Amino acid sequence: MIGFLRGNVVQKRPPLLVIDVQGVGYEVEAPMSTFYQLESLQDDVTILTHMHVREDAMLLFGFATESERVLFKTLIKVNGVGAKMALAILSAMAVNEFCSYVDTGDTAALTRIPGVGKKTAERLQIEMRDRLKEVVKSGLLSYEHTTTTLDEKGDLSLQKATFANTLQQSACEALLSLGYTGSQAEKMVTSVYHAELTLEEIIKRALQGAKV
Repeated sequence: MIGFLRGNVVQKRPPLLVIDVQGVGYEVEAPMSTFYQLESLQDDVTILTHMHVREDAMLLFGFATESERVLFKTLIKVNGVGAKMALAILSAMAVNEFCSYVDTGDTAALTRIPGVGKKTAERLQIEMRDRLKEVVKSGLLSYEHTTTTLDEKGDLSLQKATFANTLQQSACEALLSLGYTGSQAEKMVTSVYHAELTLEEIIKRALQGAKV
C-alpha cells in the first residue's frame, strides 16, 4: 500500500490532485481542508494517503494531516458511508468540529453536510461515537489539535492548474463532487464569487456560507 507521496503538485482541480513523484503522476482525491493548506505552501509537499480498493477501481485519497486520514478511514467503516461522503464531511468541517458534534449528539449540524440526511446523521452519531473513542484511546486521533504533515523544506513552488472552464464553473464542479445539486452549487458560488479570489478561496467561502 502507498502510505504517503512526496513531490510536486502539478494540477489542482478539486477534489483531484495530480502529484508528480519523480516523473510519475499520481491522481489523488482530497478533501477541501487539504486544498486550503496546499494553497499557501511554496515548497515540496508530503501528502498522507489511503488506497481504497473496489471491484472496479483502485482509488488513492490524500490528506494534509494524520487526523484527517484517521477520521476518513474510520468514517468509511460506517454502514452507508462511502468515500465520497467521507470526503464531503472532511470538506464541510474540521476534524475537531465533527468530533464535537458527534460527542454532543448535534445531528442537526451533521445534516448540513451535503448528502447527509436526518437518518444518516443519527447513524453517524451513534456509530462514530464509540469508534472515535477507540481511535482516541489508541492515540491515533486527537480532538484538540492536529499536527501538520506537510513538508516545509525544499524549494518547489506549487503550479496552478490550467482550467478549461472558468473559476465559477470549476468551483461548481467541486461542490457537485461533494454532493450538492447543480442549483445549490450555482447559488453558493454566485453568492461569494469575486474575480480576485482563487478557486480554493471561492470553494471555502461557498462552504462556509452553506453552514450559516
